[in-house]
Amino acid sequence: MPNKVIIIDYGSQVTQLIARRIREAGVYSEIHPCTVKASDVKAMNPQAIVLSGGPASVGSKDAPALDTGLLELGVPVLGICYGMQLLTASLGGRLAQSTTREYGPAELTITKECALWKDIAHSSRVWMSHGDRVLEVPEGFSVTGKTPTLDVAAMADEKRRIYAVQFHPEVHHTDLGTDMLRNFVFNIAGLTPDWTMSSFVERVVAEMREKVGDRHVICALSGGIDSTVVSVLLHKAIGKNLHCIFVDNGLLRAHEVEDVKTLLSDNLDVNLTVVDAAKRFLDKLKGVDDPEKKRKIIGHTFIEVFDEEAKKIPQVDFLAQGTLYPDVIESISAKGPSAVIKSHHNVGGLPDTMKLQLIEPLRELFKDEVRKVAQELGLPDSLVWRQPFPGPGLAIRVLGEVTEERLSILRAADEIVQEEMRASGWYRKVWQGFAVLLPLRTVGVMGDDRTYEHVIALRVVDSVDAMTADWSRLPHDLVAKISGRIINEVKGVNRVVYDVSSKPPSTIEWE
Repeated sequence: MPNKVIIIDYGSQVTQLIARRIREAGVYSEIHPCTVKASDVKAMNPQAIVLSGGPASVGSKDAPALDTGLLELGVPVLGICYGMQLLTASLGGRLAQSTTREYGPAELTITKECALWKDIAHSSRVWMSHGDRVLEVPEGFSVTGKTPTLDVAAMADEKRRIYAVQFHPEVHHTDLGTDMLRNFVFNIAGLTPDWTMSSFVERVVAEMREKVGDRHVICALSGGIDSTVVSVLLHKAIGKNLHCIFVDNGLLRAHEVEDVKTLLSDNLDVNLTVVDAAKRFLDKLKGVDDPEKKRKIIGHTFIEVFDEEAKKIPQVDFLAQGTLYPDVIESISAKGPSAVIKSHHNVGGLPDTMKLQLIEPLRELFKDEVRKVAQELGLPDSLVWRQPFPGPGLAIRVLGEVTEERLSILRAADEIVQEEMRASGWYRKVWQGFAVLLPLRTVGVMGDDRTYEHVIALRVVDSVDAMTADWSRLPHDLVAKISGRIINEVKGVNRVVYDVSSKPPSTIEWE
């Protein structure tokens, strides 16, 4: 296992960014809840510890506390925002509760050189988000930075290798934040950048080979990057003992079944079973127009089909899933005391009904790291940079009842959207872009004839994590080209509209 930095999560909305920044520097990092015990952290053998920010006020009711045993592990510690306030309160310093919260940019001035400031400018912009402030630093600490509104914006006890900053170095608004984190990891903790995707592939393939041995694994393929990378990694590890099942539910994009077969079965020789269950899904969706009912029908039917196919494979002991690290964090990390803890199963219900052991080769990775693994494995760019696609497929982009005719219209329109977004270079600039078939018709004129046809909505959004999103300002010429092609080439459509709503209050998908 590579070097490891443990991040203790006190509920900040940007805790994941700390992990990402450290990983981007080539050092493995992972997040654990603020309820974790110092003894458990010690067993993880970390080389450094980061205390994250958080929304609480130190000392208030139910505020997360610091297990001071973390400071006795003999490794460097960096406190960020709430983490700095916890260090102050726990080590004998004094805090003041602000009447107003400071949120936004501030000018940091270095008042005393320390290892955290190596090659950092004397003055730079940082990003604040805090209520409390430090009045007096604990014994052994020195003030190392200030801002126009804070006499103590940073502090350090270099003898104990404990550092703290009141601002957020992990956000891009802090100009030199990445350099500060790199100083902590390399200059203070003395780590080496040994977290690479090539080393990850080698390690995971070896671990999977040892864990599975000569037993068999099944994997549900969606056609997306996560499940595809899982299948390729496992194929490298156990070869034909991997059995991939791809269910064609009739709700996929144009050519998706052929693309999956070509890539995995023909080019990579992965053991693949394609199940044509399109009629079964569409029959169950007949007459259904409620979005939630659609999702439940599709989910339950998928489980039925997958279960039936899996039972045809003898001696299967494992189920492989494309669980990613954000899923793991939401499942096991409290992310502060007020967060909702989620349970993630990519194939809902299957672990309970099939009594299989789970294998999750990607559970250490963020999405961008999965893309790097895909590139390391030599997978095509069309898969590496594929935009998110919903589990229920086109069913939730056909508003109202799902029929073969309406799916055909949407599939043809969406293919044009994908083609033009790729050709223009905008496909990789946005988070997601797709077509939606609306449950209404409008009057139009095509040639000398009056028409009464369907309406397609274009939905293109910019986002980082899909939690929030803003509509993409595509060039007008590109929107016009997409609209013109859809109206001219897709029979049954005479109008195209562009969705200019953001999330919140709207969602990315229409259903």
